[in-house]
Amino acid sequence: MNGWLPTLPALPRGEPKYRAIAYAYAQAINGGQMLPGEKLPAHRLLAKKLNVTTGTVSRAYTELERCGMVVARVGDGTYVAEPDADGARLPARTRQAPEHSEAAASTPLGSAPPAPAPGRPVDLGQNVPMPTDEALLLTQTLRELAADERLAGELLLYQPEGGRRSHREAGARWLARMGCTVPAERVLVTQGAQHGLACVLRAVLRPGDTIFAEALSYPGIVALARQLRLNLVGIEIDEEGIVPAALERACALLAPRALFCVPTLHNPTTATLSEARRAAIAEIAVRHHLVVIEDLVPAALLDAPPAPLTARLPEHGIVISSLSKAVAPGLRVGYVQAPQDWVGKILAVIRSDCWMTSPLSAEIAARWIVNGEIDRLVAQQRACVDVRQAIAAEVLSGWTYRTDPASPHLWLPLAEPWRAAEFAAALRQAGVLAKTADSFVIGRGSAPHAVRLSLGGARSHETLRDALEVLARTLRNGPEGLYSA
Repeated sequence: MNGWLPTLPALPRGEPKYRAIAYAYAQAINGGQMLPGEKLPAHRLLAKKLNVTTGTVSRAYTELERCGMVVARVGDGTYVAEPDADGARLPARTRQAPEHSEAAASTPLGSAPPAPAPGRPVDLGQNVPMPTDEALLLTQTLRELAADERLAGELLLYQPEGGRRSHREAGARWLARMGCTVPAERVLVTQGAQHGLACVLRAVLRPGDTIFAEALSYPGIVALARQLRLNLVGIEIDEEGIVPAALERACALLAPRALFCVPTLHNPTTATLSEARRAAIAEIAVRHHLVVIEDLVPAALLDAPPAPLTARLPEHGIVISSLSKAVAPGLRVGYVQAPQDWVGKILAVIRSDCWMTSPLSAEIAARWIVNGEIDRLVAQQRACVDVRQAIAAEVLSGWTYRTDPASPHLWLPLAEPWRAAEFAAALRQAGVLAKTADSFVIGRGSAPHAVRLSLGGARSHETLRDALEVLARTLRNGPEGLYSA
């Protein structure tokens, strides 16, 4: 058991014990008696020591997590959270719980609930993974690197533009998880998927070329197409993804050079293309000499993802992946797999763009992939997705939305009379952020009235529950003043 244990003060009549436990831990954390990264006692052990139920301890820990004092790691326990950059913990990390919720009725810091923290809404618009053990693992890995003086020195030197051989081999192993089986010579290391996509577009297309993407697609392609002066055209999608007949018509009319797509756990709609559609799209691509650029970033969260679309296009398919959504965006490590004819051209772009990817980040990623730690981190991420999907299903049980059980996203079409901009504004006023469909529209097409919700944007499971309850209440209440004269 942890060395520090709370001493519970005498409680006023009717005051729940969990509040006293949470308050005692909050005081210890703020006072420096417990340090960031320190583990709290297991629920059962602390309950026995304090002569309370495990449910009481669980509620106390949940309250601490809601306030940002601690972080619960699935299957591993509860740890003291890192403070903000300015050292603040409370009340900066505390936001008011939704009206009428149990959390709103009490707080471990006093009898009145804290006011909402300005500038700290719950951001369900940002696509980020949920915190797992990556920070602790990073600390351990850096210690190991520091002990290897020879390797540390090598990592500070210039490297081949496509990455060290060991880093490319690790990238090939990462891509093999998603069904890409190619030699390391065809895998290049990049500074994340966005950098990889930028390098591919510069190698494959020229200003004025036409590139297709799903009518709703990853926003990064829009910014790159504009910067590179490409003609970006949206292709019709339905509940499953790209409509092959629409792609055929557009190819006949516009003579495109490339197609960018996210066929597995599509961002933002979470759709996955069937095998029949993948075959149809591959046939169209070959017939019209399309280079297909496949974004496999979301597919990393699947235990058994479908074979990549580009597996049917050995001479026309390029794959982009990264660790950003399944592990940690701050590593900035991505991988590009390309046909041999394109490898040299993409290498030339990397060389002119940044000379090489940071070898230190690539080494950390390679170690995690080779020693199997990446499997553990992804499994933890999937477990978090499972928990948050269950929370969403419970809180939003009365509303229709689209998702995949493995996806950290919900695609929420808005029923009349809501409009996406109005809904997002109402949510923002209530302290919750969501990304509207117009953020994903390609070209001048009209955006559906819908929002994408990223389950990883909330700091904790309880914070997510609170935010989704706000969202459900906003849906029920309707647009403010809608029926006023």
